[in-house]
Amino acid sequence: MQTLPKRIHVTGICGVATSALAIAFHKKGVRVSGSDKGFFPPVSTALEKANVPFYAGWHPEKMISAEYGGAPDLLIIGTSSGTQNPETLYAREHGIRILSDAEVRGEFFAKKTSIVCAGTWGKTSSTTLLAHIFTECGLDPSYVIGGLPSDMDAAYLGASLVSVIEGDEYKSSPWDNRPKFAHMKTTDLLLSSVSWDHADLYPTEASFLKVFEELVLSLPKDGLFVACTDHSGVKKIIKETGRAATTYGKKDADYIYSDVVQTKNGLHFTITHKENTYKIDCPLLGAFQAENSVGCFALACEYAKTCTVKNTLSPEAVAHAIGTFKGLKRRLEKRLDGETTIQGITVIDDIAHSGEKAAAVLSNIQAVYTGKIITIFEPNTGGRQMESITKYDNAFASADMVIIPRLTKLKIDTTKKQEDRPIEGDALAAYISKTHSNAIHIDSDTQLVATLIEKTKKGDVIAFLGSHGFRGMIEETIEKLK
Repeated sequence: MQTLPKRIHVTGICGVATSALAIAFHKKGVRVSGSDKGFFPPVSTALEKANVPFYAGWHPEKMISAEYGGAPDLLIIGTSSGTQNPETLYAREHGIRILSDAEVRGEFFAKKTSIVCAGTWGKTSSTTLLAHIFTECGLDPSYVIGGLPSDMDAAYLGASLVSVIEGDEYKSSPWDNRPKFAHMKTTDLLLSSVSWDHADLYPTEASFLKVFEELVLSLPKDGLFVACTDHSGVKKIIKETGRAATTYGKKDADYIYSDVVQTKNGLHFTITHKENTYKIDCPLLGAFQAENSVGCFALACEYAKTCTVKNTLSPEAVAHAIGTFKGLKRRLEKRLDGETTIQGITVIDDIAHSGEKAAAVLSNIQAVYTGKIITIFEPNTGGRQMESITKYDNAFASADMVIIPRLTKLKIDTTKKQEDRPIEGDALAAYISKTHSNAIHIDSDTQLVATLIEKTKKGDVIAFLGSHGFRGMIEETIEKLK
């Protein structure tokens, strides 16, 4: 088993991934501390619950103080914490080892059998579900998830030689533009989708597809490659690499899912493989979770054919495990259930930070709710580049109203022309208005919450969609509705 450091500090610990790594190391007896620019639930709550100490700002004198265990053996750097903060500079000057969170996943969490879940969408849900399946079936895997599961840790160091790790295509660190999955020592791959994203890092579709092609080509000859052929991007990757794949999808695949029924309380669908059919019932919201589920079902069943470790990884056991999966926070998460409140207004929180992801989430909400849908949308960094702007055409067709809040401040390259800089909220709202009749920009958080309260009534849905935390607006909205 990999020898763990005795003392770790995490600069940028408030990230979902970095906080998860910190908690996993802490639970294995490593002395851990962390720092960040600010702390917000649910990450801060998870750190406090696990008794991992942290402080605000970058302070080398605190990082090495006796209060936190002295100078760290290892400094983990979050992607957004930059290369010039004082703690990073101190570590460099004093010979303290520095790793990005991607490098940490590869060195300490990736095992002999390293199963990676990758894709433009679906990778977080798939990683979580597959880790849940393997855990329920007795494999005790190590895993790292780029989100917060509802009823399990987001990272865990297991005793077995198998790991399940989310393979993000975004850059590994401020100094390493390689995709995070380049560090995962991938032996087996679940590829859920491929569609051009992160225009700030991949300016062309070809540059985006290339990193996925390289990932597939890196697989060992006997490694599993499970892929969703419902998506043209995945088909393109299979064709370009010439790699044989176990496929899943709605039709013309090795594992086919059908008869999907979604309600406010869950999903029901059928998986067919060769001559066998399996009925699946799970408490998840969103028809797209059927696709994620069949991908995990396929990989688990294919892995069971070669797995030598004693386990209960039968198709029936896998189907049962899917039925007990409770999902993730910020993935169609009901923060307020209108069915159980007097006001009858539902508040949903989702990390959908691109036009395509927003469209999928809103379509699923519209399928089970009959009232108005008001969405508050904040894109990720790549979604604020001019190269991404056309992806917002008709993306909000399922929403009755679109509100763009005050967008998170980004570092701007002043050498770029004005038209090449990140899109601001008013300009984004104006562009969305070209294909949506009711899209506005509200710069004030207080005014935005007041507008939500004013515009909604019983049966309506408020959907917060975006990669940032909305500065407490979700909690304030829920409190006012209650």
